[in-house]
Amino acid sequence: MKAHQDHEWSWDITGLSMHSYTVVRWPPSFASVGFGETEYSQILKSTLDMEDLVSKQSAVMDKYDPQKKVALVVDEWGAWYAPSPGTNPGFLMQQNSLRDAILAALNLNIFARHADRVRMANIAQMINVLQAMIVTDREKMVLTPTYHVFKMYAAFQDATFVLVAFDAGTYTLGNISLPRVDAIAAKDTTGKLWLAITNLDPNEPIEVAANLAGVTARSAVGQTLTAPKVDSANTFDAPNTVVPKPISERVQSGKPALHLEPKSVTVISVEQ
Repeated sequence: MKAHQDHEWSWDITGLSMHSYTVVRWPPSFASVGFGETEYSQILKSTLDMEDLVSKQSAVMDKYDPQKKVALVVDEWGAWYAPSPGTNPGFLMQQNSLRDAILAALNLNIFARHADRVRMANIAQMINVLQAMIVTDREKMVLTPTYHVFKMYAAFQDATFVLVAFDAGTYTLGNISLPRVDAIAAKDTTGKLWLAITNLDPNEPIEVAANLAGVTARSAVGQTLTAPKVDSANTFDAPNTVVPKPISERVQSGKPALHLEPKSVTVISVEQ
């Protein structure tokens, strides 16, 4: 029998996992459709807690990893509601609405603002489960509002974050207060500037004059995603209820003048 031999092991940690779902009450009891403005505002207030979670976790990591060699990986995030009626509750199937598109944009904006530490973030899940991008039933398939937000934000992948300052304003319902506006900006690998602006206010449009330091805009084109109601959803019978529409914004004195529809996500590229 050979004598016991000690071995020295080492690992290179490339990422620290964190996951957090948007759940106001446990077990998940909010309906994924058929809700009103109160539930809309409650869910969005809850999802904005991601900012505090990421900030606190990043602060701890900065203490032990000031060079930011280890990524913070938000490996599961998204809305978690009650299962859709008539489905197996263990399968965690739920519908996806305009509210979830806005929720996705808010979280993507948070991750972008922490891009120095958050270098991976994974929606949960992709097909049929929780905040899915695609819903299927045998041969049928429909793209969800969350899918469309991800596609609209594709230009931000591998882009360089650009600091943006704005007056968010306040949307209030009862004892809940939310920012009316959230926004991020970035330059893609070709140098083109992109803006993503979300209007959380479900009732009122917002006019925004974008002052781009060092940039004289010639045009501003892109897409906006909104729908008639906060719980509007795409179904197999009506797959295009919540789909992005092309927009071309006015440019005044080199500054884009943006019209943001209520409860909307808008992404535009600025041509110089």
